[in-house]
Amino acid sequence: MGVMDLANPTRFMGYSQRILPWLWGLACVTLAVGLYLSFFVAPQDYQQGNTVRIMFIHVPAAWLAMFAYSLIAISSIGTLVWRHPLADVSARAAAPIGAVFTFIALVTGSLWGKPMWGTWWVWDARLTSVLILFLMYLGLIALWRSFDDPARGARIVAVLALVGAVNLPIIKFSVEWWNTLHQPASVMRMDGPTIHSSILIPLLVMALGATFLFMAIHIAAMRNEVLRRRVRAMQITAARGAATGAAQEEPGLA
Repeated sequence: MGVMDLANPTRFMGYSQRILPWLWGLACVTLAVGLYLSFFVAPQDYQQGNTVRIMFIHVPAAWLAMFAYSLIAISSIGTLVWRHPLADVSARAAAPIGAVFTFIALVTGSLWGKPMWGTWWVWDARLTSVLILFLMYLGLIALWRSFDDPARGARIVAVLALVGAVNLPIIKFSVEWWNTLHQPASVMRMDGPTIHSSILIPLLVMALGATFLFMAIHIAAMRNEVLRRRVRAMQITAARGAATGAAQEEPGLA
């Protein structure tokens, strides 16, 4: 199976139908293991206590919030450069999922920040840039829905999505570029993670499970979008056929 095979929506529907049950199964099993490790095996933090367990939800959600927008940006390139027939479908399907993960990251970050920082919210670089990411997701969703014809809006939304991708490195390096309350990266570091394995392993398992969940939801959403566009195409064809038939009958009625 190659990339060009998946460019055909019919082949994509066939492949995805076979893959989806495995993805759902992997997501359920991995998340179950991750939740058990996170809440029953991982130790308390010597400073944060049980509050540290919020990290096992917050960090994977934050990673996937950025991953989803990266996927939208890559799909937008596919729309603008290669005009891949499924590129816009992929981007449109990823936007609501990314918005949900971003919202979860913001809420869990606020819950984690209250006992650690003494406040629910601060307008520092990391938190503000993630809030902007959430608003960008909402903007893309609203713009897609403003077009009745998906093909008309695809290129416009793709351009806007690529412009918004500038925010991703700002989110990633904000804790290094500016003085913020948010802690610096402790997992994805050039010199290796700084988290103890008792915390790191459950975190990575949760991240893997959340990734499987994202993939399953994304493919399912892509399938729904393909079906929706097929139904719309059939409705347009039927309407044109009815209009043509009515036009042909008019001379005989005169």
